[in-house]
Amino acid sequence: MSAPVALLDARVLTAEGFVTGLAVLMRDGRIADLLAEDAIPADAMRRDLRGAWLLPGFIDAQVNGGGGVLFNNTTTVEAIRAIAQAHRRFGTTGLLPTLISDDAAVMECAIAATREAIAQAVPGVLGIHLEGPYIAPARKGTHDAGKFRVPDADEVRMATSLDNGVTLLTLAPEQVPADTIRAMVERGAIVVAGHTAATYEQVRGGIDAGITGFTHLYNAMSPLQGREPGAVGAALEDDGCWCGVIVDGVHVHPASLRVALAAKPRGKVFLVTDAMPPVGADDPSYELYGETITAIDGVVRNAAGALAGSALDMATAVHNSVHLLGLPLEEAARMASTYPAEFLGLGASHGRIAPGYRADLVALDEDLRVVDTWIGGIGIRD
Repeated sequence: MSAPVALLDARVLTAEGFVTGLAVLMRDGRIADLLAEDAIPADAMRRDLRGAWLLPGFIDAQVNGGGGVLFNNTTTVEAIRAIAQAHRRFGTTGLLPTLISDDAAVMECAIAATREAIAQAVPGVLGIHLEGPYIAPARKGTHDAGKFRVPDADEVRMATSLDNGVTLLTLAPEQVPADTIRAMVERGAIVVAGHTAATYEQVRGGIDAGITGFTHLYNAMSPLQGREPGAVGAALEDDGCWCGVIVDGVHVHPASLRVALAAKPRGKVFLVTDAMPPVGADDPSYELYGETITAIDGVVRNAAGALAGSALDMATAVHNSVHLLGLPLEEAARMASTYPAEFLGLGASHGRIAPGYRADLVALDEDLRVVDTWIGGIGIRD
């Protein structure tokens, strides 16, 4: 058993809110205890955080790339490692490398690479997000419609074959038979609606078949209207479904996000970045489906003008949730950690600062900039 490490002089986010005078004791990758600073064991190594905000590490369910790497272009363990390392600088301690619509062979490689990355304990890798190719041409965004298809039984088995991590599948419920959605769920996948032109009734049918959430709410889905609630209306109405949101001030107007927060039960809206390779990289450009795309003033669009992911990181998403949406920091932090952990079925081990939980943590300064992160109790500067 290794010597414990005590993090002290921080404003610690607990289930009751922020608490001062509390030390977080980490041992063997877990949070061993929360205790008064004057009760720290004599054998503990001490780390003074000088009044920083100490939060559960951020969990991002939608990460297409980072550090100059796009997962679709390089489906390897090394690529996943580079992406995770780039995002860790911004407080992300858990993520799903995300593959947008592609051929079955590429999907197989991506799943195999994710399986191996988890087996190698690449820091922060929790599973995989397959965003497409079972989506709607009318709401394709930057996806290549030439890749779209309806999965047969063999492809369902392939798409849900990751056996050591989370599988998140984004699909359009009007494009995929309800029985196929049920089969995906029965095989352990978390299935969500996205890139969909579905009617309200079609989305409700998908929810009945096992859909439990919505990918980047408002974006690439049928809107809420007076006589046709669409996918957005179904998402806002259903108390059980989760909604990922991109809070960059570009993908969704802040007022629309406040409407979603008012409509949904607390804890059912969580932050995602939909990040592309410019995050954590010096080069603002990257290749997608053979097209060069460049982030301009932090906005990523393809030649047709469609948003092509984002240049957002999770620390900025938390900052924006406080300053654009007017949320308290503790709620913005939970939207980046506790709620996505629960959405992914990891709420018993991730997303909280409590004894027994993984020691995945992020410290922010007064301006909400990342000071340090810990994954499994190991700090970025250790």
